[in-house]
Amino acid sequence: MRDLTVATYQVVTRLPLEQAVSAIAGEQSTGTFVSVAGETDELRARHSAVVLDMTEIPAPITEALPGSRGDQPLHAALVRIGFPLDNTGPSLTNLFPVVAGNLYELRELAGLKLVDLDLPAAFGDAYLPAGFAVDGTRRLVGRPSGVLIGTIVKPNVGLRPSDYVDLVLELGLAGADFIKDDEVNADCPPAPLPQRVRAVTGALDEVERRTGRRPMYAFNISDEPDRMLRNHDLVVAAGGTCVMVNLNVVGFPAVAMLRRHARVPIHAHVTGIGALARHAGLGIGHVAYQKLARLTGIDHLHCGGFHSKFYVTDDDVAAMVEAVRTPLLGGFPCLPVLSSAQWAGTAPVTLERTGTEDLLVLAGGGVLGHPDGPAAGITSIRQAWAATAAGVPLHEVDSPELVRALERFGGVVAR
Repeated sequence: MRDLTVATYQVVTRLPLEQAVSAIAGEQSTGTFVSVAGETDELRARHSAVVLDMTEIPAPITEALPGSRGDQPLHAALVRIGFPLDNTGPSLTNLFPVVAGNLYELRELAGLKLVDLDLPAAFGDAYLPAGFAVDGTRRLVGRPSGVLIGTIVKPNVGLRPSDYVDLVLELGLAGADFIKDDEVNADCPPAPLPQRVRAVTGALDEVERRTGRRPMYAFNISDEPDRMLRNHDLVVAAGGTCVMVNLNVVGFPAVAMLRRHARVPIHAHVTGIGALARHAGLGIGHVAYQKLARLTGIDHLHCGGFHSKFYVTDDDVAAMVEAVRTPLLGGFPCLPVLSSAQWAGTAPVTLERTGTEDLLVLAGGGVLGHPDGPAAGITSIRQAWAATAAGVPLHEVDSPELVRALERFGGVVAR
């Protein structure tokens, strides 16, 4: 029996489903558009992909991808295709072109989305799991229970290194667990990474001196692989306790390389995920994506946010959080991260839809835009989570920070 990587696809076509699905299995394993001499029966027996099952579903789109063949009405199916482990080995570098490569260009397809992956155990042996995840992050920030609350430095770009000092100090003294660079701000001219690291870690030292707790700051070290490793070492040498990578920019294999090198948690941002996941009939779904991401050994993974300012449904976010919290190959733990228009008022829906406080909730404007300042923003979110956990409606809480947050943001981000 061959070990298989089983990919589940949402297939849409105007052709007979069997013809469209056969094109995927052939193109992504032993076949091409014409028979070739080397494709022997013996080779096919060892290396051809196999269609395991197919369940018809309503077509999720009404318009076919450009250039698709056929004249039948659009019809669709969930299809599981097994790709032999012998074709790829336990390698993300080899796997991705097979399960999410040229198949999107096939003219037999009017739509295609990779929605899930079942990976052979060999992948779990080949990659390092997260070194910190939920428990390690809680230990580093000194927050053994309850939701972890943090923010993103805003403005996204344009601040100078000295501008970070007062902000990080204020947030740290207010009890922020976590602060991070924005995804568009890595080693950039206004605040070069070495100078930013010195400024921020100096502020964190002062917070720790005054409070006994050291917030975690995720420095965006995204770069070319060799520079990314040097950036990691720069952060660690200065006393930093977290690094951040733009996962889709640097690539899964590069992050797996970083994990083998890393001595601090890796915070994974998913900038660009909309290009992969937003369209109902094209791309890679959140559940499949998080498995590839977690296999790299990341500790934190962005999962969107409830009542988000971006286009993502609450159902998508809930499914992503549940998936990230589900063991992968018996392990690979990861801390789900919620962001995008999060504030005190999103605490009830978040707890209701996830059922857990093992979350890192990041609020940019919800903290930094609070009318009484960032410290009040952090306090308002913590008050909201405490009330929600106790079953108290937010409008019944007599707290000036929370009341002001409800007044400021209640109409701005209401959906």
